[in-house]
Amino acid sequence: MKILLLEDEMMLNNAISEYLSNIGHRVTSFTDGQDVLDRVDTSYDLLILDVNVPSVNGFDVLDTLNKKNTFIPTIFITALIDIEDITKAYNLGCREYIKKPFHLEELGIKINQILKKDKQTTSHMKLSENYSYSKTDKILYFNNEAQNLTKKQLEIIHILALNINMIVDFERFRVDVWDAEDIDNPTIRAEISRLKKTLKEDFIKNIRGLGYKVERYYSS
Repeated sequence: MKILLLEDEMMLNNAISEYLSNIGHRVTSFTDGQDVLDRVDTSYDLLILDVNVPSVNGFDVLDTLNKKNTFIPTIFITALIDIEDITKAYNLGCREYIKKPFHLEELGIKINQILKKDKQTTSHMKLSENYSYSKTDKILYFNNEAQNLTKKQLEIIHILALNINMIVDFERFRVDVWDAEDIDNPTIRAEISRLKKTLKEDFIKNIRGLGYKVERYYSS
């Protein structure tokens, strides 16, 4: 898992980074909230954010990302214990709220819980009323019937499903779908447009000037 850590206490920052690296994660650490906003992207699988940090606090970091439609699972680690702060954190959409001081193993347990839950809920996901997608089998279904798509079309669906609720920009398509070929944006748009025309329900959203996204579908 690729993890972004925001923690301004260097000893704790180093300890968390070393622990997570030792259990198999890739960690990029920061001590300043503005630096996170300048560097974060959708390639991260998890954010671990302290709240009281320089420049931009952890709450505002997550709030800003939400407003940019950049939704990444988040754990807050903080000394704040007031119910108002805990409520604010969960209202912003965090998965876990860990109060300092804590054992590093507790953080590892929380991360494993998130991984397990996400695997259970996203291996087969609803994309629209009748479309669903299996990430493990890389198959698009319509009314539970497997759809016959080209390899490129399935790769487009797959990268969008991997980044459910997040914008996939043209560079990500270029790298992951076109294997870093020198493909221009109009070519990518044309291929996605052809895919959209084959679909019976339009669940791929064009985010003008940025890329495309698919939002998880919830039955009413």
